[in-house]
Amino acid sequence: MRLGVLDVGSNTVHLLVVDAHPGARPLPAHSHKAELRLAELLDARGAIAPDGVERLVATVRDALHAAEDKGCEEVLPFATSAVREAVNADAVLARVKDETGIDLQVLTGEEEARLTFLAARRWFGWSAGKLLLLDIGGGSLEVAYGIDEDPDTAVSLPLGAGRLTAGWLPGDPADSADVKALRRHVRAQIARTVGEFSRFGRPDHVVATSKTFKQLARIAGAAGSGEGLHVQRILTRRSLEEWVPRLAGMTVVERAALPGVSEGRAGQLLAGALVAEGAMDLLGVEELEICPWALREGVILRRLDHLPEE
Repeated sequence: MRLGVLDVGSNTVHLLVVDAHPGARPLPAHSHKAELRLAELLDARGAIAPDGVERLVATVRDALHAAEDKGCEEVLPFATSAVREAVNADAVLARVKDETGIDLQVLTGEEEARLTFLAARRWFGWSAGKLLLLDIGGGSLEVAYGIDEDPDTAVSLPLGAGRLTAGWLPGDPADSADVKALRRHVRAQIARTVGEFSRFGRPDHVVATSKTFKQLARIAGAAGSGEGLHVQRILTRRSLEEWVPRLAGMTVVERAALPGVSEGRAGQLLAGALVAEGAMDLLGVEELEICPWALREGVILRRLDHLPEE
């Protein structure tokens, strides 16, 4: 069957269309995305502003038209931290349903972590052993650990690259005092969760998903996207520690000129790097591998698990 997964994230609204059936690898057929950066469109009350709601409704409508054009039999719609944490979330969800017919399912942070972990487990397989997963989104950081398809523990922290950039790094280039303050904040938040993972022992393999980690790995020398999904891409803590001060001294335009860094994400890269560095350091990770699959694939895989075999 042809499935569409509609991901209303903190940075983008992304429709991924795949051809899939139970027991088989989902094959991407079409991708339709628009950058909204909802995490940066919250007003002083923590509500999604009226213009943000208008843009969200229009973008969801466009995505549904694309899904129909591509012959999707079913669309799996979900929203993550930006909608989840908005004080007017109920009103936003009702507006989207009234105007598009789509009933967005709001995932909890733990659900995000668990579904992303499922995708990573399926990608790397059982031979990877005990997996530690890191994922930096626009609104939150997800961490999960386990040896099965469902992790033993999973947490979500409000440390997304978009959220932190909007709240902590107004300058361009960033003010050094702001960078230091954000670094302290990030590490204090992550440190509270370290014990939750250390009690399970050291992982056999550490993996990371998300655009932030992919871009950090790319500027540190990993292969570009044009070399395909199956090329191994590694990010070491040492290289990341070398890049953080360099990123802190750059303007957004200068970061956008780096290999693999998109103009739309360049402003968030420093905050994302501080989160990545803090997570790797406090969790004792020397290197990690980039996983091509993430939350969207996890949602698709879970849906396929519940389809009857033909």
